[in-house]
Amino acid sequence: MLEESPNAELARIRRERDLYRRLLHLGEQNELEPLLEQALGLVVDVTSARQGYLELHDDEERAGDPPLWIAHGFSAAQIEAVRSAISRGIIAHALATGQTVVTPSALLDPRFRDRDSVRAARIEAVLCAPIGADPPLGVLYLQGREQAGPFSEEDRANAELFTRHLAPLAERLLVRRRREEADATRSLRQALRLEGVIGCSAALAAVLRQAALLAPLDVNVLLTGESGTGKSQLARVIHDNGPRRGGPFIEVNCAALPETLVESELFGALPGAHSTAVRRVEGKVAAADRGTLVLDEIAELPLPSQAKLLQLLQSREYYPLGAAKPVQADVRVIAATNTDLHAAMTARRFREDLFYRLEVLPVRVPSLVERREDIPELATHFCARACERHSLPRLTLSPGAVRALHAAPWPGNVRQLAHAVEAAVIRAAGEGAERVEAVHLFPDPATVAPEPPTFQEATRRFHTRLLRETLEENGWNVVETARRLDLARSYVYSLIRAFGLERQK
Repeated sequence: MLEESPNAELARIRRERDLYRRLLHLGEQNELEPLLEQALGLVVDVTSARQGYLELHDDEERAGDPPLWIAHGFSAAQIEAVRSAISRGIIAHALATGQTVVTPSALLDPRFRDRDSVRAARIEAVLCAPIGADPPLGVLYLQGREQAGPFSEEDRANAELFTRHLAPLAERLLVRRRREEADATRSLRQALRLEGVIGCSAALAAVLRQAALLAPLDVNVLLTGESGTGKSQLARVIHDNGPRRGGPFIEVNCAALPETLVESELFGALPGAHSTAVRRVEGKVAAADRGTLVLDEIAELPLPSQAKLLQLLQSREYYPLGAAKPVQADVRVIAATNTDLHAAMTARRFREDLFYRLEVLPVRVPSLVERREDIPELATHFCARACERHSLPRLTLSPGAVRALHAAPWPGNVRQLAHAVEAAVIRAAGEGAERVEAVHLFPDPATVAPEPPTFQEATRRFHTRLLRETLEENGWNVVETARRLDLARSYVYSLIRAFGLERQK
């Protein structure tokens, strides 16, 4: 082995010193994207790589969100090829093993030469290092060098030093961004009274912004949306944040009123106005004076009562049953429905003039599917509430239960979710369980939606499959398996025990 000359050693020490200085400078960055851009530029410069790619995985990112990535020296088409091959190429190998991959030519390397992505791009020198561990937070991928030849051991050491230093910096900024972005309702909660409103999704924030806009205005409101989405609760938000917050808040379910008593219930009746009016009946409109009247399931209101409601909205006056003189009404009306009112108008079941009087500021309440990221927080709230209501021991939801809830369809929306969690709490408490599991939520396996694997689970499955296949290919020769996977033999034994692998006889 040739000894390093004094001049070469001095140059290496200076390069290492400069790298440390530049790594320390990275720690001053407080924004994630600029950090990644500076970091990739640094490592590309230090290793003289021709092309570089860096990607971070946030295991708490919402479904459908792309990972954070940045590239250097790749064309748009090349980047797409690199990213599409992540799950099955060199990058996947580095992520699965947690080890740095260095090869002078991927085209000739028996580990990668049969990969379609390697053959298509004719990939030569590669250095690929995972960022962080257990599981990796991301990956650094370097391809080709400005000077001919492979990446050196010094390049490998610098890249590994770089990824070790980058991991905590990136994690810190990911946590901060996660905290800042997780609650899209944060600014609204500072400005509005939102007692009992659970969730932090963008869909919820959008509807709360509409509520904030119209709450101070003394206009009629029409709330639409599927059954069980929380239209009554949104009506309460509008009331609590408007000028009538000190007045009464009266809710009426129009579908629950007997047709013969609808007008009496809404507008009141004088003694003798009908067979059951033996004394003066105060209607819900009068009860809501100087406050808010919420008419839920407004589409179920009979046509004669619709006409009287239209008069109330137009003139702010109404006639109790049996009265000869009108009564002034100081009330704000919020109507709610899960019915298609346009179809009801076409079928002559709902008055067109009443519809346009109500639809001054319509608000559509999103379904639970549209705010799926709120499910864990909602379920946790319903779990605690069920324990308190039924005087049960304090139970929590297991991670598996939360994932099962997140994956389920919930056609009945928030109301169905609340009932399902309450029933699960009762089942779990009856068994003496310490946590609510998926089986308590969905006793019938056919009703359980398949759970998507977490990032950690997917990585562990990949590790297990890769190790098992390599062991079997090498006749369970641990030494050869360790050599093939570029792992220490002791680490392979540890993985065999951790994954519970056994040789088939």
